[in-house]
Amino acid sequence: MLPEVFGVNAWVRSVADRLAAQGHPALAVPLFSRTAPDLELAYDASDLAEGRRHKDATTSEQILADVAAAVSWFRARYPQAAIHVVGFCFGGHAAFLAATLPGVEHAFDFYGAGVSRMRPGGGEPSLALLPEIKARLTCVFGTADPLIPAEDREAIVAALQKADQAGERLRSVEIAGADHGFMCDARSSYNSQAAARGWRLLLGCDPVI
Repeated sequence: MLPEVFGVNAWVRSVADRLAAQGHPALAVPLFSRTAPDLELAYDASDLAEGRRHKDATTSEQILADVAAAVSWFRARYPQAAIHVVGFCFGGHAAFLAATLPGVEHAFDFYGAGVSRMRPGGGEPSLALLPEIKARLTCVFGTADPLIPAEDREAIVAALQKADQAGERLRSVEIAGADHGFMCDARSSYNSQAAARGWRLLLGCDPVI
């Protein structure tokens, strides 16, 4: 599990706990361990600014190295398990990147902003990596998310459809009226109905999967 810019905070731990309670062992990966090993922020403006500083100091290579280490950790303990990566916000973008790694069965990108515009640390937008993705990938966005406007969603949907015309491996799901952060009940943008749909997607209970 890959966190938002707020680090491995109480909400992130609660999601990992919920997954574990559903029978899915979960590991929250501290993506900003190089600059802030114990980052745990709240959802206010000053904490957002701090989290973004650490996000801006994090590269794609670092993200992939951390997720690869997490995959190896899981593989050693659960050799027969199908490994899924789920990320939210910046963690969603990171999950998109992680879908390129061997050993990842399915990656869930929940409202990962910037996928069609940039790549952490520089380079072509992360969307250009689609040909390298062999895993299943589900991108989930809210239509009221100002950080992922319609033109970004359209670019992502078009690229996914071009790479997988059957739509069986690469999927994009838009949730009408949902804002950025709709899964997180600690944020003002929390949307219970949208979050319920997100959980169904994540747990494989939604027919779109």
